Amino acid sequence: MTTSLATWARQFVAVASIVSASLASAQSWPDKVIKIIVPLPPGGPSDIVLRSAMEKMQPILKQPLVLENKPGANGNLGAAEVARATPDGYTWLWTTDTTITVNPHVYEKMQFKVTDLEPVIRASSFSQILVCNPNVGVKTLTDLVRKAKEKELSYASGGPGSPGHLTTELLKATAGIQMLHVPYKGPAPAMQDMLGGQVECGFLAGPTVLPHVRAGRLTALAISGSKRSLLLPEVPTVAESGYPGFDATFSLLLFAPKGTPAATVQSMQSAMVAALKTPDLIEKLRLSDQEVIASSGAEAAQRLAADSKKWGDVARRIKLVLE
Repeated sequence: MTTSLATWARQFVAVASIVSASLASAQSWPDKVIKIIVPLPPGGPSDIVLRSAMEKMQPILKQPLVLENKPGANGNLGAAEVARATPDGYTWLWTTDTTITVNPHVYEKMQFKVTDLEPVIRASSFSQILVCNPNVGVKTLTDLVRKAKEKELSYASGGPGSPGHLTTELLKATAGIQMLHVPYKGPAPAMQDMLGGQVECGFLAGPTVLPHVRAGRLTALAISGSKRSLLLPEVPTVAESGYPGFDATFSLLLFAPKGTPAATVQSMQSAMVAALKTPDLIEKLRLSDQEVIASSGAEAAQRLAADSKKWGDVARRIKLVLE
C-alpha cells in the first residue's frame, strides 16, 4: 500500500468512527434531562407556549424537559449560552425571532453568531395591535395618518428594538408620517402610560391590550400582520387599511446549537409538531392571539432570512444602535 493510500485509509477509518459515534449518539437520544433556555423574563407568552408544549413532548421523548429563563440584552445572553453549548441535543434555545432578525443589526457587539444556531421549528406567529388612547380622537388607521400629518403624535413601545418599536417605524416609513418614540422597559408600563394619556398610541401584543380594547379604554385601529386577529376579527390589518404588502408578523422558534445531529434535531422537531397540533394547545395559543405554524427547520430558516433583511433595513434607516 502506498503512503498516500495508507494515509487515506487512516483518514477514512477516523471519519467513519466519528460518523458511527454520532449515529449511535443520535439513536440513543435522549437518555437524560433536556434543557431549553428561554432568554426572556419568566411568565411571558413565550413561557406559556413552551410550558404547554413541554407537557405534551415529555411522554413522546420519555425524558424530563426543563425550562431555564436567562434574560438579558434582548435575548443575547441566553442565545450565546446555547450557541456555545455542546451540540448533543440536551441544550436548546426557545426565543422570539427578533433575537436573530433584529439583534445582529442593532448591537455593536454580539456574543454569538447567528450561524452558530440552527432553526429547528417556527412554532407560532403573532402580530401587534395598533391602539390609541380614545382621547386622540381616531378610530381608523386613515384617521391616525391624517392626524399625524397635522401634528406630531407620540407612540409607546416596550423598548428600543422591540417588535412595537420596529413595527411603528415601518409604518411611519410606509405612510410617510412622523411620530415621537417613547420607549419603556416592557409592554406593561407602555400600556399604562397610554391608558393614562401620557403617550398617545402604540403597537403592542394582543394579550397586553385586549382587555382594555374590549373595555373601551383603548381604541384598536389595525393589526400589524398579514391576517386579522381571531380575537378581534372586526379590526383590519394595516395592509387592508390602505398599505398593501405591509406585514409585521413575529414568531416563536426553537433553535439547536450548530452541529447537533440531524436525527436528534428531527426527533425534537417532530415531538414539538405533535404537541403543537393538539386541539387544546391550538386553542390555548388562539386565546393568547397566536397562530400555530409548526414549520420545518428549512421553512423557519427561509422566514428568518426574509425578516432579517426587512428589519435590518428599518434599523439602518433609523440608525438604531444598542450596547
